[in-house]
Amino acid sequence: MPRATNGPASRKRRKRILQRAKGFRGFRSKLFRYAKDAVYKAWQYEYRDRKRRKGQFRRLWIVRISAAVRERGLTYSRFMEGLKAANIDLDRKVLADLAIADSAAFDAIFAQAKSAIEAKEGASLRA
Repeated sequence: MPRATNGPASRKRRKRILQRAKGFRGFRSKLFRYAKDAVYKAWQYEYRDRKRRKGQFRRLWIVRISAAVRERGLTYSRFMEGLKAANIDLDRKVLADLAIADSAAFDAIFAQAKSAIEAKEGASLRA
């Protein structure tokens, strides 16, 4: 009886990996042995960078908010303190979008935050 090698399934598995390695340079896209390692490494980078992307966007939003707030004469951390004191629950993504697209709305939020800071400071001076 001939030896069974599970040829069709193995060929399909190798073809699937080589398909994923399309566009890689040199033998990393041609030879299964090296393509497999390259594809597995690429999957690791994909997984890691999906997590990193979230942090990168958060940093971008903070820079945008900080720039908009400094134009109006306050620092980012003081502005965030004012938002908390004024009970304004907007995330950084929305605040950054408002700072760029709708400066009138951002000015209104900024005014509320600034007045909340001043009220907080006034209360601490009286106490």
